[in-house]
Amino acid sequence: MTLADMTIAWVMADTVINYHRVVGRWEPNARGRLQQAAMELFFERGFEQTSVADIADRAGLTERTFFRHFADKREVFFYGAGALQDLLVETVAGVPEDVAPIDAIAAAIEVAGGLLQERRTFAVERQAVISANPELQERELIKLATLALALADALRVRGVNERAARLAGEAGVAVFKIAFERWIEQSGSDLPEIMREAMAELRAVADGR
Repeated sequence: MTLADMTIAWVMADTVINYHRVVGRWEPNARGRLQQAAMELFFERGFEQTSVADIADRAGLTERTFFRHFADKREVFFYGAGALQDLLVETVAGVPEDVAPIDAIAAAIEVAGGLLQERRTFAVERQAVISANPELQERELIKLATLALALADALRVRGVNERAARLAGEAGVAVFKIAFERWIEQSGSDLPEIMREAMAELRAVADGR
């Protein structure tokens, strides 16, 4: 599985899969089935109202199988965040050496935005679940902070000094967050384009315009 495939698994396709059919519990792709079943239930019932038993039953698997793949239902919800982080870091590392730090960050978040654009329905539903649960909101903020640190580390590897690397990493994640919020609110919009606009706004503020 490629890194892009792992990231897409994090945002997950909104393809309708009927888990109510009778399936053998030995069937492959248990992790993917559990992820899909969990997200369906979280959106239908709410995070708190969904139990591990509910998820396993919807996926046609046992609770024991669930715990072989995930520690708890929060881990199901945020599974793949590590792959997203790796994608962002590898994008920063792969841009030409003469590219400015903030432009390297812009390239990375635009790549992530392109993947999310392809899975808009799922992203909207996932955000609705987060908005309804303070615990998930807190965990999402922690995830974003971790992404900012990872981006800063990637810039330091490129020779950017500590202060500039941290500023660029934090700014990039702030742009990502603001652009994502706009995209969720604006039906039919393009996330990479909104990210470019938000980055341009950041540069305008920095230039005093």
